[in-house]
Amino acid sequence: MNFFNPAPDGNVSLVRPEYFIISGLSGVRLIKLYYVFLFLLYLLSVLGNGAVMAVICLDRKLRTPKYVAVFNLALVDLLGSSALVPKLLDIFLLERRRIAYGNCLVFLFFCYTCLSMQSFNLLALSYDRLLAIIFPLHYQVRMSHRFMFSLIAVFWLLAVLLVLVAVGLLTRLSFCQSLVINSYFCDHGQIYRLACNSHFPNYVVSCLYPIIIFWIPLAFILLSYVSIGCTLAKVAAVQERLKAFRTCVAHLSLVAIYFIPLLITFTLMENIHPNARIINLSLTSVFPPMLNPIIYTLQTQEIKESLKKLLSGCRKAKMAGGRQAHIS
Repeated sequence: MNFFNPAPDGNVSLVRPEYFIISGLSGVRLIKLYYVFLFLLYLLSVLGNGAVMAVICLDRKLRTPKYVAVFNLALVDLLGSSALVPKLLDIFLLERRRIAYGNCLVFLFFCYTCLSMQSFNLLALSYDRLLAIIFPLHYQVRMSHRFMFSLIAVFWLLAVLLVLVAVGLLTRLSFCQSLVINSYFCDHGQIYRLACNSHFPNYVVSCLYPIIIFWIPLAFILLSYVSIGCTLAKVAAVQERLKAFRTCVAHLSLVAIYFIPLLITFTLMENIHPNARIINLSLTSVFPPMLNPIIYTLQTQEIKESLKKLLSGCRKAKMAGGRQAHIS
């Protein structure tokens, strides 16, 4: 059977496969239970992020620049996990490991775009906290709704363009040997290494991409919290320090949950077992979207109060409806 379709491009004949094969985890017993576990985390993520988005939409007090970024983070988490987990179930639970060439590139595009936006969104939230604590008197002027919407729009545009470049460069590659992608999804690095023509531009992109979407945002976030720490050290009142620190706890938790597993993976890239890499990255793709709404609900006073108010309103409406039905 011929698995490849030659596609002419000027004087160069590109060899594009009809499909790729996603290998996933190898030699692991009861592996299907792991994917069921990921699906349960995905369901919690959908419920949690949907609840956070609903609360922000329904409560006018939460329509501030900070919660514009929180809403966008919940949206990105929802889109990212929805792009990844259902496809994982299709590939590994239903044993459909073959994925068409075009579908693989689309899969890659959505996964990488959402991954990038998670990082950029945490960067936007850290900038918001930086202005709120270091320049409290000028915060309302500097951090307007318009500015936050513009910042998020720029980050979306940057994320989409970066991933489009990566996908576009993959389309110039020929695949005339292995079709097996040694990952749990259509991973850019694993795909371009299968090519039998020069993939140097793809290698350059794979080196630049982590710097732009991982190291630069992380460096800015760490520097912003160093600045915040220095500012809080100058504040005389202990209560004011604690109050300011509490506003940062939720964001710092999100940063740790998102960046630490990726930091471990990138640091140990050469020494980590392929199965360990796949498990680490797949959990990183699902755990933060599931934990983010829980952290914001438990550690953010405004959202807790809004949830209590909404639940109380629903209870009263249900009781009023019950009384009316009883009377009639």
